[in-house]
Amino acid sequence: MRTYRELFRQPQFTPLFATAVVHSAAQTMGGLALATLVYRATESPLLSALSMFGTAFTQVIGATFLMSAADRLPPRAAMSGIALVFALGAAVLALPGLPVWGVFVVLLGQGVVGSVGGGVRYGLLTDVLPPDGFVLGRSVLNMANGTMQVCGFAVSGLLVVVLSPRATLVLCAALFALAAGVARFGLRRRAPRVAGRPSVRETWRVNAVLWSSVPRRYVFLAGWVPNGLVVGCEALFVSYEPENAGLLFSAAAAGMLAGDTVLGRFVPPALRERLAAPLRLLLAAPYLVFFLSPPLPVAMLAALCASVGFAASLLLQERLMALTPRELSGQAMGLQTAGMLTMQGVGAALAGGVAQLLSPAAAMSVMAAASVAVTLALAPGLRPLPKADGVKRETDDAKPETDEIAAGYGSDVSDSSDARVAGP
Repeated sequence: MRTYRELFRQPQFTPLFATAVVHSAAQTMGGLALATLVYRATESPLLSALSMFGTAFTQVIGATFLMSAADRLPPRAAMSGIALVFALGAAVLALPGLPVWGVFVVLLGQGVVGSVGGGVRYGLLTDVLPPDGFVLGRSVLNMANGTMQVCGFAVSGLLVVVLSPRATLVLCAALFALAAGVARFGLRRRAPRVAGRPSVRETWRVNAVLWSSVPRRYVFLAGWVPNGLVVGCEALFVSYEPENAGLLFSAAAAGMLAGDTVLGRFVPPALRERLAAPLRLLLAAPYLVFFLSPPLPVAMLAALCASVGFAASLLLQERLMALTPRELSGQAMGLQTAGMLTMQGVGAALAGGVAQLLSPAAAMSVMAAASVAVTLALAPGLRPLPKADGVKRETDDAKPETDEIAAGYGSDVSDSSDARVAGP
């Protein structure tokens, strides 16, 4: 699958795409509005960064206790329910007089519920698209996210000035509710990928199997740690340029959009592997210039160039799917997403702490250097996979893992092919 026309002709991709777009717009606008609100109240780079990216901390809770739900909940109900929880949370955050500790309680709740969302969404993507459409479909979702960030940060920055942060949060609550409606009435009812109830025990069991593979472990770490450290740089945009943070965020989002567009649509598969390592390094290297406290135009250019490197995540996710049994794709993608978002929260906290001691500019360069160092350390474990026969071998090698899980589920995995059939 090589064209957008082929992609959008696939049944159910369009409502999945629309749900993701509206949810992303609401989350982007709400993040900047909330960070601005907290920074005005506290003048703390740390608290401002945590208010924007702090929900990522709670992703580790979902990854540890809830992630089995990604393959065991009906996707339509799960996606609409998660969007409604975010709508309620945004409405509460808009309440006047809500203390700062109350803000973080709400973010904690949103993060726990949302931690399953990535697994549900991207697990569903593997169901509605054929295997050769995954990279293109994932890149289009990333492109939509990047577009919504470019527009969302710009619109949110304008609304925060013209209206207020709280009024912007009310609008975000309405957008989350719209996303819930699109999921409920646009997606077809579909049975869970795996039978059985979600549980902590099964979450731990499958996570242990996923983590036990050394090749998958390298993919998980490469998708979590360098990415999270770079997001720590982005978390300091508000404190680096309080009046122009929206421009920095928009530049970063534009770079991510460009990278995903080019890699997903125009780069042939044979060339992707050769670009993987350079893209992982590009993700952090431009932020080293912040050691010089560059003016806004140079800072925007650095953010734009660096964010092109986020396209490396597409290749890591494609590699993860090649190394994972299909029955576990939802939880594997959920674990990858939850770990990535958790590390983004850790990166935001670390960057905010360093900025408290030094300065936002110095903290960005420190985080960038750490990201480059981790990327270089993980490089030996991310050499290109063998060609088609190598990918098949990895999948076949993983079959005993599926059988091991099936022994724990009883008949759950053996029935999974029936669970993929959409209901009426």
